[in-house]
Amino acid sequence: MKRILIACEESDEVRGRFEKLGFDAWSCDIQANRNINANHYQCDVFEIINDNWDVMIAFPPCTHLAVSGSRWFENKIKDGRQKEGIDFFLKIAKANIKHIAIENPIGIMSKNYMPPSQVIQPYYFGDKAQKTTCLWLKNLPKLYHNSTPNLFVDIITHTDKGEFLEWIDKKTGKLKKQPLWYAQARSLKSEERSKVRSKTFPGIADAMAKQWSDYIFNL
Repeated sequence: MKRILIACEESDEVRGRFEKLGFDAWSCDIQANRNINANHYQCDVFEIINDNWDVMIAFPPCTHLAVSGSRWFENKIKDGRQKEGIDFFLKIAKANIKHIAIENPIGIMSKNYMPPSQVIQPYYFGDKAQKTTCLWLKNLPKLYHNSTPNLFVDIITHTDKGEFLEWIDKKTGKLKKQPLWYAQARSLKSEERSKVRSKTFPGIADAMAKQWSDYIFNL
């Protein structure tokens, strides 16, 4: 049985799907898994990252790396938080695991590591939402659109990009727009807001599980 580690996940969105497809699937996060029955390590991922995994899908924290928070970069560079985020990401990327996928939003790792293998959106996979998502892949194929199995998603033209909230900025008078799912999270407490905004959409989780499990089991 192939062993897969879903690093930095507490939602069970991805891990559970791989388990159903025949993997010995485990998640790891410093938080408890929301699914109390899940195979889960509640610890620092580097405590178990060398435990003979065949595959790792990782969602390293993006708080200090994503361009959406660039207004705070100066302070984060000065106090070392950004370097900590970069070092964590790079340590994940260099793990001694044959098949690795790392997910993060648009951020500084394209320059501090390498350009992503692929950039995808939830609406590519059936979720009516926009969230630009980068994937860095090692010995795994790009994800393709479910309805066009021989065409990679980064060359498909899409028209349904989800629901958006629009408003006029009082300071500039300019029209502003945000994905509705992201804007609605503003009403949540900080910890819950962070969980919602870092979520893996079901369509992407399905594509990861189905496509990559097919690839790995057919090697």
